[in-house]
Amino acid sequence: MSTLDKPVLIGRSSSHFTRIARLFAAELGVDHSFQVVRDLLSTAPADYGGNPALRIPVLKTSQGVWFGALNVSRELWRRSNPRLRVVWPEDLDVPLLANMQELTLQAMATEVTLVMEKMAGAGEGTTHARKLRESLLNMMAWLEENASAALAALPPERDLSYLEVTLFCLVTHLEFRDVLPTASYETLNRFCQQFAQRPSASATPFRFDV
Repeated sequence: MSTLDKPVLIGRSSSHFTRIARLFAAELGVDHSFQVVRDLLSTAPADYGGNPALRIPVLKTSQGVWFGALNVSRELWRRSNPRLRVVWPEDLDVPLLANMQELTLQAMATEVTLVMEKMAGAGEGTTHARKLRESLLNMMAWLEENASAALAALPPERDLSYLEVTLFCLVTHLEFRDVLPTASYETLNRFCQQFAQRPSASATPFRFDV
């Protein structure tokens, strides 16, 4: 049997973007192996499964390589049987839901930049870092204010939505990486407590790979 008969997910257990893919794999019941990227400061695409953007996650399959959490999640869904009723970003056709998804993903990307600058020794005292943190605070305030209405507006017949998975990964990751205290976000925390009851969530906890 070729090793690529089973998809290979490349990422890190401490990465919220990787956890999106891991949650989808768990929800969909898609068997795969997991390959850890050891050095996030590496500039070699080969260390990221060939991704020229030097980012994770990446999914290697017999058909080719998929870059990014959304692409990976879609491919995992295509490989699943039965296929769950998933609400994807393009299904969010009203401003509230579309903006909720956009700001969730933007907050995740902003958090990554803050973490990477800290890892690289830049600290958070620069003008750019202060703007990033202010941007993150603004986005989290917006998400907290609009979460109840947005989640209630999702199609009730869904099994899962990309919005819910990404929102859960964002909020829980902020505390895990000590980027931002989240105790004041009552609505978001209530959502995360409910989502955390899913078996896929308990099967994919954040941790630092050894």
